[in-house]
Amino acid sequence: MSVIASSPAIDAARREFDGGRDYLAACTVGLPTRATRAAVRADLDASASGRPDLAAYGAAVERSRALFGSLVGVGAERVAISSQTSVAAATVASALPDGAEVLVPEGEFSSVVLPFVHAGRGIRVRTAPLRELAHHVRPETALVAFSAVQSATGEVADAGAVAAAAAAHDALTLCDATQAVGWLPVEASAFDAVVCHAYKWLCAPRGVTFLTVSERLAARMSPIHAGWYAGDDPWASCYGPDVELARDARRFDVSPAWQAFVGAAPALELFAALAPSELHAHATGLAAAFRRGLGVAEPERASAIVTWTDSDGAALARLTAAGITASGRSGRARVAFHLFNDEDDVDLALAALGR
Repeated sequence: MSVIASSPAIDAARREFDGGRDYLAACTVGLPTRATRAAVRADLDASASGRPDLAAYGAAVERSRALFGSLVGVGAERVAISSQTSVAAATVASALPDGAEVLVPEGEFSSVVLPFVHAGRGIRVRTAPLRELAHHVRPETALVAFSAVQSATGEVADAGAVAAAAAAHDALTLCDATQAVGWLPVEASAFDAVVCHAYKWLCAPRGVTFLTVSERLAARMSPIHAGWYAGDDPWASCYGPDVELARDARRFDVSPAWQAFVGAAPALELFAALAPSELHAHATGLAAAFRRGLGVAEPERASAIVTWTDSDGAALARLTAAGITASGRSGRARVAFHLFNDEDDVDLALAALGR
């Protein structure tokens, strides 16, 4: 059996999940905490009895906003809420001038790329290998958009190098942290925009997305998805065109999926209470043990996601037959190790693969 260092805080947090054994797919969708289940059920029961609590919905949104800000090191006034990564990315696209060049990694997740491909106005998307991305930033590059952790491969970007190269050419930066926040420390202040859909590593219901914006990006970006919730006082912004938008990042809000935020707030509280370094050590330690057992080389930057070539799907089929939930992407088998996993999951997966 592998021996993975843990901590009392991580061990206690892991007990907040009813499931997790044999589940190696946080990179696909996270598992709800007990507190999330209880909150969503209580809200459904209240609504079914004719007592939906609108004030509680608003409080859950603002609590979630503040908690996400604390997770990525910025104030709540810098955080907008959205529904999907592509919606947030499309808002960022509004800041670009006509004919602008956007640089993205090869094989980048579609929700980060397509909003720029289809933005119109002559906006051009250029690709480069992730490992060379920083070297491909040039004077005409207006924006570099990339994922902190690649969905298909689990590769962790050299985000510092990309941010430095972008700064040297006065280019904006958009970092998709959907596959990162929850196990990989992310400092949102290093980028003009950070977008994160919270249903994966933050274990929130789907439909809760956050967008952090720098001051210079906010000054250029248009609230193209503005609705009543983008108003300075949302409940006074329900009718007509004469609406005063919020003066901070809330003007980029989209109307929240209330029930999703009811479930998100307790999940975010759990992760905000944990030391990012301990989350990182736990997840990457399990992944490293699995790589050693599988005979896969450790990547340049430690990752909680392990992928390997599986063009015929045989490895994924063996994991599935053993009752292990994993995934396959781009001809590769993919497993992920998260807070609710432990060293037994490593051993069970290796045994399923005959290692």
